[in-house]
Amino acid sequence: MNLILLGAPGAGKGTQAEIICEKAGIPAISTGNIIRAALKNGTEMGLKAKSYMDSGKLVPDDVVIGIIKERLAEEDCKNGFILDGFPRTIPQAEALDAMGIVIDCVLSIEVPDEKIVARMSGRRVCSACGASYHVEYKKPKTDGVCDLCGGALSIRKDDEPETVLDRLHVYHEQTEPLKDYYEKTGKLRTAIGQEEVADTTKLVLEALGL
Repeated sequence: MNLILLGAPGAGKGTQAEIICEKAGIPAISTGNIIRAALKNGTEMGLKAKSYMDSGKLVPDDVVIGIIKERLAEEDCKNGFILDGFPRTIPQAEALDAMGIVIDCVLSIEVPDEKIVARMSGRRVCSACGASYHVEYKKPKTDGVCDLCGGALSIRKDDEPETVLDRLHVYHEQTEPLKDYYEKTGKLRTAIGQEEVADTTKLVLEALGL
């Protein structure tokens, strides 16, 4: 299954992607993570992305798409994949189609804005490995310490309330139109995000027929 996860920042896409990944045996591909990996590995597209980032510019669509294309060509993607954080705009979705990548299903996780703000201000991220936690929903075993690598957990600037509101505005303006784009292809499914992760997971797996 080739799957795209849609949803506002903080809707729980990353958490659900991990669960689907285990259940379906396909890799979850987060745009942020693969750009970091491409930079680290010094791939051709990674070096291109670095030149933009070093000059403080946004990485343009064609470079992001190139990095995704490199990643999707890897062996572990041959039975399917989950895209989390891409596409973010209609032009990116069109570019994905133009690459000949067939998407089987697009799942949108729906959560009201006010709940997103409350959720995200509780997020904590490991400064060393990037693993994410939450002060209420996904607590680390030891407060302030990453379970995976022992790194220190901190709140990202992205998760501060005023930044969250800005990101939600961008999501509604640029990414939400993708729901209409994929609805026209008959591939869109929705799951309403619940308070408990397990309840959301149940709806997500039902929507995907897993």
